[in-house]
Amino acid sequence: MNVFVDTSAFCAVIDADDSRHHDTLVTWERLLGNRDARPTTGYALVETTSLLQNRIGFDAVWTLAAYVLPIVTIAWVDEGMHRSAFHALLVSGRKRLSLVDCVSFEAMSRMGIENVLCFDPHFTEQGFRVHPPVG
Repeated sequence: MNVFVDTSAFCAVIDADDSRHHDTLVTWERLLGNRDARPTTGYALVETTSLLQNRIGFDAVWTLAAYVLPIVTIAWVDEGMHRSAFHALLVSGRKRLSLVDCVSFEAMSRMGIENVLCFDPHFTEQGFRVHPPVG
C-alpha cells in the first residue's frame, strides 16, 4: 500500500517535542518495513523545510535531508498540476486550505493513492484515508 507523506507527518517524525511524535514514528517505521513507495511532493518538502527551519532550527533540515529524503519518492509538480491545484484552491474559497494541500490532493489523485500519513483533516474531507487518524 503506497502512503503519501504530508508535511505534518514529516514534522512530527523529526520533532521529538511534537505531541504526535511517538505515534507518527510508530507508523513511519511500519511504512519503512514494507516495499511500498512513500511519495510526497516537492511543494510539501518546501513547506516542511521552512517549518522545520523556523520551529526547530537548521539541524532539523539536515535530519530531513540525511534520513528522510533518501527514502521518499518525490513527485515534482509540473505546470499542469500547479494550475489544477491553484484552481481547486480558488474554487474552495477557504482560508485554512493551502495551495500545498491542493497540490497534494492533485498528486495523490493522479498517482491513484488513497492513503496519507498526516494530521490534516483536509485530507479526510477530500476522501483520503488518513494514518494515523485525525481526531
